[in-house]
Amino acid sequence: MADLKEARVPDIGHADVPVIEVLVKAGDRVEKEQSLITLESDKATMEVPAPFAGTVKEVRLKVGDEVSEGAVIAIIETDGAAAEPAAAKPAAAPAPAAPAPAPVPAPPATAPASAEPKPAPIAGQGVHNAPEGDVPPQARPPFDANIVMPGDAPYASPAVRAFARELGVDIQQVKGSGRGGRIQREDVSAYVKHALASGARPVVGAAASVGGLNLLPWPKVDFAKFGEIEERPLSRIQKISGANLARNWAMIPHVTQHEDADITEMEAFRKQLGAEQKSDKGGDLKISPLVFQIKAVVAALKQFPQFNASLDESGEKLILKKYFHIGIAVDTPDGLVVPVIRDCDKKGLLDLARDLAEISKKARDKKLGPAEMSGGCFSISSLGGIGGTYFTPIVNAPEVAILGVSKSVMKPVWNGKEFAPRLLLPLSLSYDHRVIDGALAARFASFLANQLGDIRRLLL
Repeated sequence: MADLKEARVPDIGHADVPVIEVLVKAGDRVEKEQSLITLESDKATMEVPAPFAGTVKEVRLKVGDEVSEGAVIAIIETDGAAAEPAAAKPAAAPAPAAPAPAPVPAPPATAPASAEPKPAPIAGQGVHNAPEGDVPPQARPPFDANIVMPGDAPYASPAVRAFARELGVDIQQVKGSGRGGRIQREDVSAYVKHALASGARPVVGAAASVGGLNLLPWPKVDFAKFGEIEERPLSRIQKISGANLARNWAMIPHVTQHEDADITEMEAFRKQLGAEQKSDKGGDLKISPLVFQIKAVVAALKQFPQFNASLDESGEKLILKKYFHIGIAVDTPDGLVVPVIRDCDKKGLLDLARDLAEISKKARDKKLGPAEMSGGCFSISSLGGIGGTYFTPIVNAPEVAILGVSKSVMKPVWNGKEFAPRLLLPLSLSYDHRVIDGALAARFASFLANQLGDIRRLLL
């Protein structure tokens, strides 16, 4: 005869543990050891199994409830065969056979009460008859996620689903390593790591993906219904650079380190050098702060070679470069381009000034060739002529770092005796966190600021 029993929370070692997932509902048929709820403590996620088989009549918990040992999870209607094992009541009479979709006669409990208990057969699992005597224990069937989540729905807790959404991962593409194919947080992290390392190409479609990271489709909005509009096609450069920037931002885990460089002496020397160039040769060669920044970057790359590197296509090897080609972001009427100045370590300030003037002119005249826009080791994006303080430049893949330069500003700085006016240059170093950690980036930025703060170091 059917019996109503309470499925309770066992000793879980914690009190007031939140329920993050309820895996059953009223009317569901559950087997013994099938998971009923998922709990998540500060240190682990655990599933609470059913202590017996039967039909769920009522679920007493919901997501968000906090439970402790003894809390009632659900009321389950059990039957004889699916009730507690024979060992639980050694003196009790044998239980009648349990009704099941495929009726199987239950073996008689012929062993005396003092004999070693044997596990009861699981109802509905098609247990074959065995000779009396040493009956081998029946192995528990593997947990089937489809019992709980029918169809192709991924088997994962809400916390794991939320984690996947934060990373833009289509959780249906993730293979679970947990019991019954359950997707765990580590599985999502491993999927993202593989996607980033593989450098998979974006797929065009309603839910275009970048390296397997499925993104929401772009919103379709009729802006004309809100007011007057004008449509203007993107330039070819904007289309190309936009796609590259979107890929780099999605595929590279960016971190930006900010630093201030005291360029008071450097700026005074730069103006003096520029004046000498005009008076001595009557030329119009412009000595911009960017040439000093290029020299300082080269010195920093030599000191920290991990910044002068690229990940290979597999994402498993770091390629260290022995040359120093620096990309310079140039703003043109058609969009942003990044021509490359080669062998910057072998050139002086005046040589760099000439090269910079030449590639900038070519960029604005749309005369840059492919060779002049490839092979860069590190890029510099300077907004010093426009304004602003700090920003986050996007790493120009396959490089692993980029320097953003903002507008210098005069500020009072304490020199140990008094506040003195100093010209400070805001620096923003964005880097690929797969290759460079925060401590190394801080050292690089500090070294770079010191180079710019004392131009004599550039001669070393």
